[in-house]
Amino acid sequence: MIGTKGKNAQLLTPEEKTKIESYCKEGAVEDWEPDSRLFSHSWFIDGAILIILTICGSLTAHAQEHGEKGTAEKPATIEVPQWVKNIKLSGFAMVQYQTTYEDEYEEDDNETSTFNLRFMRLTLDGKIGDFDWRTQIQGTNVRGAGEPTVQLLDLYAEWTRYKAFRVRAGQFQRPFSFESTIHPISQGFFDLADVIKQLTGFGDRAGEKSSAGRDIGVQVQGDILPNSAGRALLHYQVGLFNGEGINRKDKNNHKDLAASVWVMPIEGLRLGVSGWTGSHGGMIVTDDAGGTTEGDVPLNRYCLSAEYDKDDYTFRAEYIHSQGWGTGVIGSRTVDYSLGDKADGWYVLGIVPVIKKKLQVKARYQTYRESKEWGSSKNLFEVGANYFFSKNMQLNFEYARVNDRTIDRKDYNILDVQLNFRF
Repeated sequence: MIGTKGKNAQLLTPEEKTKIESYCKEGAVEDWEPDSRLFSHSWFIDGAILIILTICGSLTAHAQEHGEKGTAEKPATIEVPQWVKNIKLSGFAMVQYQTTYEDEYEEDDNETSTFNLRFMRLTLDGKIGDFDWRTQIQGTNVRGAGEPTVQLLDLYAEWTRYKAFRVRAGQFQRPFSFESTIHPISQGFFDLADVIKQLTGFGDRAGEKSSAGRDIGVQVQGDILPNSAGRALLHYQVGLFNGEGINRKDKNNHKDLAASVWVMPIEGLRLGVSGWTGSHGGMIVTDDAGGTTEGDVPLNRYCLSAEYDKDDYTFRAEYIHSQGWGTGVIGSRTVDYSLGDKADGWYVLGIVPVIKKKLQVKARYQTYRESKEWGSSKNLFEVGANYFFSKNMQLNFEYARVNDRTIDRKDYNILDVQLNFRF
């Protein structure tokens, strides 16, 4: 219906309305001869135009809507490669307060009390086909306040198609001892045992720079002899390395050989042995005439290890023996013959849950002998607790009684508190 003001208001008949709709659809007027009544009114032209435009507009919009639904293409999307989806960012940090003190206060006591940022690590892990890869950097205060060190720890790829035979190349941890390869937070105490730090590349007596037990090389490893439940009973690792620690080329043409093998007779228990033989090149040694010259210093070590780790209970013990001259100073290339050519050490520890996944108590006894004799020993007895706010955040408390026979005041105490978190 079309409504107008005034006495000339008229109604379109159904036949007239049908003819207008036909006009809009066919787009022509030759076959339509409207009734003369329509043109006898002055309002007709405006009204007719309005009707035609309205009906045509509605029909056109309706046609376009249905046409778009039938023919429109899906929005363009970017397909992310699977290897990109596989990339995972993780890390952790360790914030520390530590104080050392003697039983009786004296003016010249070498007591300390300090907060410390032990270190932070950021890790990228990924997978491309049959290869796993990792890169990890570490920031630490190893040089002291105001002199932080950022260094590349891990950078390697590993072919992992077969569990029994995997090949890794790049910079990564040497296969020597259990504790040297355990996550710094998971190992449970305020620091690694002294024998681990001194004889596995964490500030080595041989003068190697602090390398977190890592080196550049290639390694094969695997898990073999599965039992009826599919759990492997034996694990092996064998690798060739430069022998100079992280981020350094070889200083001689001789490669270090490191290997480890352990058996797992029951779930949670592993018993292992590892060995490391090689040499450090470019060392300052004393010649037969009493002068100094550059030369290679041989190194031969072995480690006996045992660990039970299951249901929040951890018990671990290791003994390491080293043969080869050392420098006694991290990063030094000058041999100190007064230290002798042998060193050894051991530790025994236990971590027991009080409240599962919430609170643990712990104890450790350790000894390191710089010259493989008791007069050069440093001994610690430690007790403490670990409290877990969540799976990824914990607060560690520890007290240690120290007996260090290499210094004048042999007995002192350490109190350590650390906030450790992962992300």
